[in-house]
Amino acid sequence: MDCRVVVEAAIPVYDVTTPDEAIRIAISKTGEMLNPDLSYVEISMGSRTSPDGEELPPAFIAADEALVALELEMTVFNVEQEEHASRIARKEIGQRLENVPLKVLSVDPIVTETENDEQSEDADTAADDGTDDSDADDDDDLIPEFDDLVDGD
Repeated sequence: MDCRVVVEAAIPVYDVTTPDEAIRIAISKTGEMLNPDLSYVEISMGSRTSPDGEELPPAFIAADEALVALELEMTVFNVEQEEHASRIARKEIGQRLENVPLKVLSVDPIVTETENDEQSEDADTAADDGTDDSDADDDDDLIPEFDDLVDGD
């Protein structure tokens, strides 16, 4: 199973005056820390809300220093469980972003075309009630038994 994992990171930024400036610097700083090893991680602005549910900007500025909420999104391949995917994403991103708090926001399984095909085949097999055995007989006729090949010579 493949999963799309979104991790929230709190990026500190220094000597800034506006939230837009803080966000641009945080995205640039994070990109430098992740590249080239994790160039496949997508970086975007995070979202914050007040306790009342009011939408807040992703950057909080105090004394020309900011804390910026960013969302880092990556795909983790060949995992058994969603929890395993979240641990892998946190480890990979956390190794590059030292001293940056991370929180897993979501883990979404990715359904690929081959998985869709397998699921439809499983559905077809489950839907077959077994009354029509002509398909099985046809398959047996396609590949002769070993004894038939030896005796035929």
